[in-house]
Amino acid sequence: MLMNQPDRCAMRKRNVLGVMVTAIEAPQAAAEILEAARTRRGLSVTATAVHGLMTGVQDSEQRYRLNQFDMVLPDGQPVRWALNLLHGSGLRERVAGPDLMLRVCEAAAAEGLPVYFYGSTPETLRKLADQLTLQLPNLIIAGVTPSRFRRLTEAEAGADAATIRASGAAVVFVGLGCPRQEVWAYENRDLVGLPVIAVGAAFDFHAGTIPRAPRILGRLGLEWVFRLAQEPRRLWRRYLRLNPLFLGLLALQAARIRRFDPGNPLAPQTAERYG
Repeated sequence: MLMNQPDRCAMRKRNVLGVMVTAIEAPQAAAEILEAARTRRGLSVTATAVHGLMTGVQDSEQRYRLNQFDMVLPDGQPVRWALNLLHGSGLRERVAGPDLMLRVCEAAAAEGLPVYFYGSTPETLRKLADQLTLQLPNLIIAGVTPSRFRRLTEAEAGADAATIRASGAAVVFVGLGCPRQEVWAYENRDLVGLPVIAVGAAFDFHAGTIPRAPRILGRLGLEWVFRLAQEPRRLWRRYLRLNPLFLGLLALQAARIRRFDPGNPLAPQTAERYG
């Protein structure tokens, strides 16, 4: 008997500090997304590094949201290492959001599956569309919606979801930044009824508005050092506070000194409606 897609995704989830992370590599993750895209079926996916995972550790409502995702992918090398250390997952590579986005766009272009981009600025979206269509001439961009950089009214959020549904898109990429993009994906997956992929800074990387770290730093788990050097005033608290905390808590879980229960949080009672 063939297993359906949600069941396959659920069976790969592993507890890392109370957040259920999917033990999977990029080719398999892309295949799951494309399978849902072909049938226009809802699927919530985020590529998360330490910062994204720690938002779930420190905020019970965000932990609940993340644990409702179909796939929380190990974007950062430390998250992949944690899966391998705690659960013997044997993952050879991380699932970097920008690489996953390009992999899915390449397949979507080959199969004629339209894509939609939600978030970032109009200028970044314009450059993103230009760069991707230059690289992938057959890519169909069903539409884009720039961020308003505020919370939306219920009517605005509903109108955005309706616009995406009406666009003919098969996949929605969300670039609102962590944790807003995960909140948006959690709140809108069923409204748009499509695969919704939160990809962080991938829009800026592919648009060429922010340089990406050399791949060697990514392989060593030091991509954060490059990003910190690029934006020290914005990012120093994130990395210099959260990274040591992550390592300390991971050591406690690995030593079985502290148990992190993914099942405790209650569902958020109100919608955030980021946009």
